[in-house]
Amino acid sequence: MIEKKLVQIGGSWGVVIPKIILDGLDINPTLDKVELLIKDNEVRIRKSAKTNS
Repeated sequence: MIEKKLVQIGGSWGVVIPKIILDGLDINPTLDKVELLIKDNEVRIRKSAKTNS
């Protein structure tokens, strides 16, 4: 497990995801979209199955 602090981005808050984690999930942050699932007091992030066409 990795603990991260939230960072303010304009009027929102975000989490900086280390490149090694993105690489392990095969997520290209400039091309791919991600899906957020909020359930049982957790936020899950996964690569979207939808294409960007």
